Amino acid sequence: MLRKLEYLPVLGVLGTIAVFTVGCGTVMSPLDWGVLNYPIPVSPYFQDKLEDKAWEEERYKKMPILPPLVEGAPHIALDEPSDDEVMRALEKARPLEGGLPFLHEVQRSNVRIVKELIADSIDPPRVYPLVGPAQLHHVHWKCTVYFTETTKVGWPIPYTVKNEDAVEVIYIDHDHLHMVGNVDGGPGSNY
Repeated sequence: MLRKLEYLPVLGVLGTIAVFTVGCGTVMSPLDWGVLNYPIPVSPYFQDKLEDKAWEEERYKKMPILPPLVEGAPHIALDEPSDDEVMRALEKARPLEGGLPFLHEVQRSNVRIVKELIADSIDPPRVYPLVGPAQLHHVHWKCTVYFTETTKVGWPIPYTVKNEDAVEVIYIDHDHLHMVGNVDGGPGSNY
């Protein structure tokens, strides 16, 4: 009997280690948040809105500061708007999200995008706060989107309307700054 009692403290320590390392049992942390300790489900609608906002902030809301313009080089717009940017602008103009399945749905198909450069000009140099001497390069695009729009209504009387000649014109500005003079941007600069 005495021999069995010798193993009891060792088994207690091993049991305690097993409970705390495996995740079994509840441990009160010093930061007890009460009801906020438990996960709260978030609607996919709000999650999608937050992801779209973060995507647009990262890709399209920032104005780049480019290196100085070189004498004799062509001063034309660098790149046209991406198809993703055009479709996001179209979604803001004619929203599709938020329909009710089987009650009212709108779909776009056969999408064709035509992009035209309508303005490309450079302002004279001036000093911008937090940037320094720079030139503003204005670039304006006209994007015409041709698509087929299908509207399905399911109640009270089910019917489908198909507009095969739907057209929307979206104007997108790609303004950006060019530094002026002999600029040393430092080690983290793109130029």
